Amino acid sequence: PQSACLHSTEPRSRTNRSNRGRASVGFLNRENWTEINYRLFNFFFLSAATRRHEVAGIRSKFPNKIPVIIERYEKEKYLPPLDKTKFLVPHELTMTQFVTIIRNRMALLPSQAFYLLINNSGLASMSLTMAQVYKDHQDEDGFLYMTYASQEMFGH
Repeated sequence: PQSACLHSTEPRSRTNRSNRGRASVGFLNRENWTEINYRLFNFFFLSAATRRHEVAGIRSKFPNKIPVIIERYEKEKYLPPLDKTKFLVPHELTMTQFVTIIRNRMALLPSQAFYLLINNSGLASMSLTMAQVYKDHQDEDGFLYMTYASQEMFGH
């Protein structure tokens, strides 16, 4: 049986396409500053065709995984940032299982509200598998983009 673990890769973000230069990286030092800047620059300014090519490579290497990018809502005040933002998620994982894994990675208390928005537009049913969510909401570049926030975001 396949493992239900998430594979994460280096942190990348897409927030608003017009704000590509805004990224926070908390693990910078003199040795890796150049490499990290280069990676961030490349991701933020990659063409859609290049991002599609990247996803095609990921999907050919891991055909049973979904490439997901999870970002923190830009005005979020209560939830901690994730250590990684890019994940490869098994097809059969349900949204409930995925949310549980993300909550555990962030070490949230049961009392802390946590919502995952798909493409910054709405909430997915928790009973859907990641394959179903991906089929309905994948971006033109092939990634599935999600934004996490606490309940406070609904009131702005």
